[in-house]
Amino acid sequence: MRGDLTKGPILKTLLFFSIPMLASNVLQALNGSVNAIWVGRLLGEAALAATANANIVMFLIFAAVFGFGMATTVRVGQHFGARQIDAARQTFGTGVGFCLIISIATGVVGWFGADALLDVLGTPAASKANALAYLRVVFVTIPLATVNMMVSMGMRGAGDSKTPLRDDPGGRRRHRAQPDTHHRRGAASALGVAGSAIATALANTAGMLLQIWVIYRNDLPLRLRGPELGYLRPRGDDLRYVLSKGLPMGAQMLIVSAAGLIMVGLVNREGLNAAAAYGASLQLWNYLQMPAFAIGSAVSAMVAQSLGAGDHSRVDRVTVIGVGTALVLSIVLAALIVGFDAPLLALFLGADSPAMPIAEHIQLVCTASFVIVSITMILTGTMRAYGAVVAPLVILFLGLYPGRLGFYAIAEPLIGSEAVWWSYPVGSGLTVLITVLYHRFGKWRDAFSM
Repeated sequence: MRGDLTKGPILKTLLFFSIPMLASNVLQALNGSVNAIWVGRLLGEAALAATANANIVMFLIFAAVFGFGMATTVRVGQHFGARQIDAARQTFGTGVGFCLIISIATGVVGWFGADALLDVLGTPAASKANALAYLRVVFVTIPLATVNMMVSMGMRGAGDSKTPLRDDPGGRRRHRAQPDTHHRRGAASALGVAGSAIATALANTAGMLLQIWVIYRNDLPLRLRGPELGYLRPRGDDLRYVLSKGLPMGAQMLIVSAAGLIMVGLVNREGLNAAAAYGASLQLWNYLQMPAFAIGSAVSAMVAQSLGAGDHSRVDRVTVIGVGTALVLSIVLAALIVGFDAPLLALFLGADSPAMPIAEHIQLVCTASFVIVSITMILTGTMRAYGAVVAPLVILFLGLYPGRLGFYAIAEPLIGSEAVWWSYPVGSGLTVLITVLYHRFGKWRDAFSM
């Protein structure tokens, strides 16, 4: 059956499934990088700091939706592994309909609350107007982005990671749109930065429409026809599952987002150059996390289908191979980023920017923390497929707050601004340690139910 992840060599299946996801994530990140290059090089450090602040908020927006999307993906995978196609469609419809309602409400509230939110972040005055314009475009277009994300995640739960890649032309279209959006070097205005967000939204919409068209043209498993369109109305056991599992998974993302917002506030206190350096560093870290994110999603889908098929013996092998693959890819990518950090960072800041020395220092201190966290991402992917979502939430909280932010509070009086950067490896190390111990000794397998 098309999309069957329960058979075949594990490494080959894992790579064939995760590579399209990785490529899709790279295309999305390239869009963000091109945005940052045009903003940072043509509009200046203030505009780049603005997009860094706005992007953290944007991640916060998608966090809750992502949790419900992952719950939908896992449930679809379990039904698909059990060959229950109509049940998979019902779960998919409930997830899409529910997340669309949430995203519309979020867009409305966000439009009116964006200004106050940026004030809470302590966004530098020089970049606030740009950040506000950028952020409001994000809020207006979030329902379209939500549908796009939910359709892609649902397809992956059904074992299809190629359709979301093949039918997302956003990367190419966005890249062509950027020079038109930022047409004047001196246009460090709200319109210039907002144009970047508009170009992204238009390309995402085009990719979403094409993906839906291909799903129906090829009569793929999750297409909804006739009475099946009623599945888009959230209801029943599917909604309870999406809520009960999605809320903790969304909370994980919210915890990450909230910690990110706090970190932005701490970085902003160090001045505009530090904020711009941090914004450029975030761009490189996005790429560094992609292999583990793609492999973790693949592991989750493979384990979910194996559980649906009643094959528990395959789970440990999938997990071990997933951890090893993610570590190898992350280490190689981290070495490239650190080895070529100067020219890479110069793309966003300019070689003569006063933020460059700060950004290079940040890379040396923080990069390894994103490598070791790949272990947590894979182990969490396995536990998520079993429905164990509360313990990973607690572990993440401990790593980010008592770990990362607690270290900052203790170390800042001793080492000053260095505490901001060193809090990353300390928090990541604690998160990985607790995750490994819980995966080894915890009772997370007891959470599985169909």
